[in-house]
Amino acid sequence: MNIDNITYLHNKGYFTDLDMHFGRFINGLYENEDADIFLAAVLLSNAVGKGNVCLDLDSVAKNPLIEEIKGAEQVEFPESSKWLRKISKSPVVGKPGEFRPLVLDEKDRLYLFRYWDYEKKLTHAISIRVKEDIENVNFSLVKDSFNRLFPIKTGNDNLEQMLAAFIATFKKICIISGGPGTGKTYTVAKILALLLEQATKDKPTILIAAPTGKAAATIGESIQAASKTLSVDKEIIEAIPAEAFTIHRMLKPIPDSPYFYYNADNPLHADVVVVDEASMVDLAMMSKLFSAVPPHARLILIGDKDQLASVDAGAVLGDICDRSRVHGYSEGFIKKFEKITGEKYDVSMKRDVDNPGLHDCMVVLKRNYRFAYGSPIGELSRAVTVGDSERVLYWLNDKQHQICWEQMPVGDDLNLALEENIINGYAEYLKTDDPIVALRRFYRFRILCAVKMGPFGVNAVNRHAELVLSQAGLISMDTSSARPWYKYRPVLITRNDYDLGLFNGDVGITLPAPGSNSNDLFVFFSGSTGELRRFLPRELPEHETVYAMSVHKSQGSEFENILILLPDKDYPVLTREMLYTGVTRARQRVTIWGRENIIKTTIARKIERTSGLRDALWT
Repeated sequence: MNIDNITYLHNKGYFTDLDMHFGRFINGLYENEDADIFLAAVLLSNAVGKGNVCLDLDSVAKNPLIEEIKGAEQVEFPESSKWLRKISKSPVVGKPGEFRPLVLDEKDRLYLFRYWDYEKKLTHAISIRVKEDIENVNFSLVKDSFNRLFPIKTGNDNLEQMLAAFIATFKKICIISGGPGTGKTYTVAKILALLLEQATKDKPTILIAAPTGKAAATIGESIQAASKTLSVDKEIIEAIPAEAFTIHRMLKPIPDSPYFYYNADNPLHADVVVVDEASMVDLAMMSKLFSAVPPHARLILIGDKDQLASVDAGAVLGDICDRSRVHGYSEGFIKKFEKITGEKYDVSMKRDVDNPGLHDCMVVLKRNYRFAYGSPIGELSRAVTVGDSERVLYWLNDKQHQICWEQMPVGDDLNLALEENIINGYAEYLKTDDPIVALRRFYRFRILCAVKMGPFGVNAVNRHAELVLSQAGLISMDTSSARPWYKYRPVLITRNDYDLGLFNGDVGITLPAPGSNSNDLFVFFSGSTGELRRFLPRELPEHETVYAMSVHKSQGSEFENILILLPDKDYPVLTREMLYTGVTRARQRVTIWGRENIIKTTIARKIERTSGLRDALWT
């Protein structure tokens, strides 16, 4: 391959401008223009831009990934062994442990140094936590807590929750995975109560965090609500934190730098750190989080391993959970669990695991309290997760009220169909001037889009929603303005502002101040403890209108009813994880507009992100 071939691929749209600039930068460091090194750098930049942690050079050399580009037949990749040999000898490429711009590991994976370093540090931190159990646990207190918080029921109804609590009690890392409605938050509330009951003197310092402001507010409110139902003393309930933070806010970013105030050299002041929506956390942030948690503290990760991966590089929770495989527990773990809890472990769940390890630190909550077996939404989500297109279509064709599937309307039919859904979905929140009521009603319905651009994308649907509501007389806006502010405008914050305490994912409603005779508009948000906060529109950080939002940005949110719009042609973002995430945002009803062939293609495509984390943890 020569430079002209690479430029050809850039002109065809396969490589971005950033990819090309990075390739030139690496070649500049090399001080000897070489098309093969340039290609490796460009491909690595492109892979990271698509969410991969590294580039599998051997796989790329055998499967060039450019077959879909018309006219690409003339482009040939270098012969695999020669290419790898040249890359390994390049002065800009080092072996693991060497300080070079690029790192090539023993499995022919090429990394940016910083991503290799993040992965190495995270692997080491997880391994240390797996090996070191919590000491000085009061067995009699634990047994009493288990008896009250997890009463034994017929059929081991509480077994998965008990396993999670047992892991959190005796291990320094506990990973709890499960879909919406599986009781993750309720389980964590019980765990925190149990750990607080362990402390006969000083109560442990507990920090609760999530990737976005909305997710943080949700986990804080949910844990508070769940704690009030527990069979524990009042002082224990009061000791469970009422506030949750974004991970950024908890670690305290240092302005104008990628670093945080809390790190390995200056760890958090915490004995227990709980992180919700862990599937949204990318490799860099997860590595920094693990570094900042003090060695003695418990770290509890909560998330759904089947959800969409993070926006940035990595599918960290999926790698930690070894998502595609089912793991059991070691014999020693099972014996200790049965002795402490008095509960017999279900032998049908057991796998042949000889030694303790990461498998003893994680639990998957399968029983769904919101969507029981037979529930259309629950069954649809389970079919999507395993990629069973026949079962997906069966439930989409089910005539029960929970699911509605329609072929995607086109042209005027699309606008008419959207008009009806927009008015029916949003009319109620437009009938109140009370910000608290408006915010609550606004979460009854949301349009979720798979793509950002195009007639079925977020931008077009939001513009159409404003036009529809304006023509119906439900909102009054100046359509001539590029960024109109009007009463009832819903906005989604897209950039964190730590000074204001507004974070990516926060949703607000624009209204005059309650009881005021002024027409001045404010944007009202619900705070992390349920209080109402208001801001002038000009004060807000980056934001956008949010009648419609991307499925990705809907993570951490729940709505009574949702409408999912799938585009009329295939895009790489259409994956089973995307569809699963969208479907599971609904509590009561899911409507999907999309063609059968697009739905089948979406279910068949899994997110596969290249990294070395899973290998390092599980092989």
